[in-house]
Amino acid sequence: MSGVLHLLRLSGAASIQDGGRPGFLRDGLSASGPMDRLAHAAANILVGNPPDAAAIEWGLASATLRAEGGPVRLALAGACGPLRCDGEPLADHRSFLLREGAELTLGRPRAGVFATLAVAGGLALRPVLGSVALHRRAALGGLDGRPLREGDRLPLAGPVPAGEADVGLDPVPLESDRSIRVVLGPQDDLFTSDGLATFLQSIFTVSGQADRMGYQLDGPAIAHGAGGFNIVSDATVMGSVQVSGTGRPIVLMADRQTTGGYPKIATVISSDIRRIAQRRPGEPVRFEAVDLATARTLAQVRAAALDALPKNLRPVEGEAERLMAANVAGAAVDAFRDD
Repeated sequence: MSGVLHLLRLSGAASIQDGGRPGFLRDGLSASGPMDRLAHAAANILVGNPPDAAAIEWGLASATLRAEGGPVRLALAGACGPLRCDGEPLADHRSFLLREGAELTLGRPRAGVFATLAVAGGLALRPVLGSVALHRRAALGGLDGRPLREGDRLPLAGPVPAGEADVGLDPVPLESDRSIRVVLGPQDDLFTSDGLATFLQSIFTVSGQADRMGYQLDGPAIAHGAGGFNIVSDATVMGSVQVSGTGRPIVLMADRQTTGGYPKIATVISSDIRRIAQRRPGEPVRFEAVDLATARTLAQVRAAALDALPKNLRPVEGEAERLMAANVAGAAVDAFRDD
């Protein structure tokens, strides 16, 4: 019998995500993939997987899972809550073995939104257009083209490697107190000077209308120029900041539409997508403009940090270190601070 992870209980959102399916924007399909690529990569590296391997992405979720058909090695990274195995506390951002029949309980995250639970060896799911990432609105990927729900059994790709030692990483920082850096444009000329000042000088908050498609923000209205708020629909990217007729900004995310008819005042730089993805409804968002050269440099810094994850793994030995790790779940990692 092949091993499975049986999802016994779920509150919140959960889906299967991998590196995504780029290359289909012309067909009207965005790439999907993780909302926090750093957390996704960290969880996978902890269990010996490639950084973009398929894993479970949790969104403000709590859950209970049971290992069936054999043991499984797991790791949780990102926005983590209390983690327990058969009632005993575990630390996040480290690998651990869930023995056959044992139950893993994930509590709702203390801060942030998205966490990734990676499985050593990956999940035995059939790719659609080269990826198993769920795109909910297109009903592609995931488990039968849908989010996870209670009762699901996730098939494991292979047995747990024998003799593997547990390893840990410093928790990835959520950076919830940092500004969101943007490159202005491509249609910033369609806004008044007062509108641009409002965008860059105001504090917005994440509204209740925030999901994997986009985060609508509450705050002062951003003034459009004389041409109004309608443009000929053109392409969007992850991080495009549209401003609708209400004057409120909408940050487009992983499952966004591929074109849009609202002017885009700015684009969130790639290294800061995770910063806004980890903001909860009601939490503040402030934007900071940078030039394209700075955005490229920061993207290179983040790419280098991702590449360095395997080198930062450390052995996890004994109960004392496990408990110490459990007490520093909110710590930041200097290697991922790029400003």
